[in-house]
Amino acid sequence: MSDIEIQKVTAHIGARVLGVDISKPLDDITGAALRTALNEHKALVFDDVDLDDEGQQAFARHFGDLTTAHPTVPAVDGAPNVLPVDSERGRANHWHTDVTFVLNPPQASTLRSITVPPYGGETLIANSAAAYRDLPEPLRAFADTLWAEHTNDYDYAVPDESIDEEQAAQRAQFTSIKFRTVHPVVRVHPLTGERGLFIGGFAQRIAGLSVGESRKILDLLQAYVTRPENVLRWRWSPNQLVLFDNRITQHYAIDNYDGLPRRLHRVTVAGDVPVGIEGKESHSITGDASHYTSVAA
Repeated sequence: MSDIEIQKVTAHIGARVLGVDISKPLDDITGAALRTALNEHKALVFDDVDLDDEGQQAFARHFGDLTTAHPTVPAVDGAPNVLPVDSERGRANHWHTDVTFVLNPPQASTLRSITVPPYGGETLIANSAAAYRDLPEPLRAFADTLWAEHTNDYDYAVPDESIDEEQAAQRAQFTSIKFRTVHPVVRVHPLTGERGLFIGGFAQRIAGLSVGESRKILDLLQAYVTRPENVLRWRWSPNQLVLFDNRITQHYAIDNYDGLPRRLHRVTVAGDVPVGIEGKESHSITGDASHYTSVAA
């Protein structure tokens, strides 16, 4: 425990963790120290990790039960809890929080570098609690009252005629089970009590408003999330793992590597049902995700 060193990467988000071998079981004190660091910094980076898929899953289990890889997308062969984040299977170059279209999205995500392009391919991670604090008071008070519908059947902003057969098949697979869930726009973190903007790419409509009205409001709020001061831009190196708090961040994989191979493996930790500032929980409209995740207490 005395050997752990936490080095901030930016003022608002991100820290490097030194002095912990995450390929070995963590004692309770070390696990608690990492949880405290995650609560504070929102994203933790571990360098020179000696992990395979089993080791990554074992590390993630220190933070709770694992989800399966994804509600609709296939896992790595032989590893049902591991999702291949592979450039050949699509690009996640849009701001999002993982799987917010289900009732209880993951509380935390781990990404481990497998194949790193020689340039580009960074992951952006944004602190949505800092974004909430940045809001002017009238806008903050307005956001506190809002709820948004999240869905995996969202507007890709790409015309159907511009996608090829493989991309169309990937889209069909992603939406093979349609989910619609209503979450608070301002979510209260269950461990820290912080308020964060819980929106991102799967948030498509503000409850009670038209699509056009919703888009204007969501775009306005999203602009605070993606302010450069609130964003960590992580350039991947071989054998790295990044752990981030999925309850109070968004992320974006930059497509700037000329189609070169890029592969990460993702393992996520089951989360709780989001709660708004008045204590009201999210509710599901369509889609049963019980095959994907348990509900964290």
